[in-house]
Amino acid sequence: MSLSEQEVTQIAYLARLSLSETELKDNTKDLNAILGLAEQLGAIQTDGIEPMAHPLHMTQRLRADVVTEEDHSELFQSIAPKIGNKHYLVPTVIE
Repeated sequence: MSLSEQEVTQIAYLARLSLSETELKDNTKDLNAILGLAEQLGAIQTDGIEPMAHPLHMTQRLRADVVTEEDHSELFQSIAPKIGNKHYLVPTVIE
């Protein structure tokens, strides 16, 4: 499938883009190249190939799940104007 300059003009109009004549020709050529690549990828036989989450066979290194900071919530809530059951109370904005 290839796009004509009229179709690219219509697409540009829908996207609210203003293209000059040279930009129109360049964008038409670029879009047709992208569509050609998509057609080539669609023609590849992928039957029997297992999908992969990542192209490399590797695992992610995870750090140990340990607490590294002190709990300062009591200090922060002591200076808050209003607090509830371990949460901050704020004025109602929407009624």
